Amino acid sequence: MEIKIAIDTDIPVVYTLMLEAFEEYRTFDVPSSALNESLEALQKAVKSNLEKALLCSINGVPVGSCRFTMKEDTLYFSRLSVTPLARGKGIAKAMLLWLEKYAYNHSIGKIECRVRVSLPKNISLYKSLGYSITKEEAVTNPNGILVNTVVMEKTLINSVPL
Repeated sequence: MEIKIAIDTDIPVVYTLMLEAFEEYRTFDVPSSALNESLEALQKAVKSNLEKALLCSINGVPVGSCRFTMKEDTLYFSRLSVTPLARGKGIAKAMLLWLEKYAYNHSIGKIECRVRVSLPKNISLYKSLGYSITKEEAVTNPNGILVNTVVMEKTLINSVPL
């Protein structure tokens, strides 16, 4: 498994992986706003260094991606995506561990994400890796719809480098 920070030419692949992974949320009462994002918006965010993206491949085949930003003492990740056919193989966990190591190596003390309350499987995954719920709140997504979410975080400052 190879995990790397995506470069400009990887961004269309990151985008496609996200769409494949989030497609199952299209039929939710409140569909994921990820499905309405444009490739151009993602390219602009990465090019302007507002976001970074991870790309995970197995034997050269892209299977997962994630986006992240760093602010002060926190690495915030979003759009953690694993293609449906590659799920259950530890890809999400591997990307999260990669992000923790990256944060630790950049003296970032905390890693954080926001998860829909309606996705208990995702909340369970993060809890199994040491994340805890620190806040519950309804937020207005980019589609202008209210979504119940939890903020989950993990403190890294006392962690041992991976």
